[in-house]
Amino acid sequence: MNAGDAVGEPRFATDLLFTDGLPEMDDDTGYRGAVAARAAGITYRQLDYWARTELVVPTVRGASGSGSQRLYGFRDILVLKLVKRLLDTGISLQQIRTAVDQLRAAGIRDLAGTTLMSDGASVYLCTSNDEVIDLVSRGQGVFGIAVGKVLREVESTLVDFEKATPEAVDELAARRAARTA
Repeated sequence: MNAGDAVGEPRFATDLLFTDGLPEMDDDTGYRGAVAARAAGITYRQLDYWARTELVVPTVRGASGSGSQRLYGFRDILVLKLVKRLLDTGISLQQIRTAVDQLRAAGIRDLAGTTLMSDGASVYLCTSNDEVIDLVSRGQGVFGIAVGKVLREVESTLVDFEKATPEAVDELAARRAARTA
């Protein structure tokens, strides 16, 4: 997608949103909903609503009935935080849904060089500085979110949670602690 292309009709994809060098996840590890919500800066109620409406679904383990617990992967938490940032800037949830679907379909590889730009109505995906400059020079870009920076914030937050209370964070942290002990 080019910088000048607004996010169009949603495309459905089963791919992970981001696949660049992040650790491979297995089906048995992940972050519980409360940890994912806290790391993304959202309420548990928002997390639950977004999962039920399939805006951001947990890729490690979905809810499978009463008493089951969703488990969110790192990428899921990154997407949650990006959605939160877009909402905070006034983008409609409908436009965010379209953007998330489009990003999944695009299969972004390089997070450090990716920027989400918006003119307040549409969201644009820029994968190079030239695309950002092109968008801004046409007077379309109002704000941008550097995905790489958000990725580092999520990483840092999860590491801080793990250091504070490793046994309470998640299954993944418990397994890491067991391996290093």
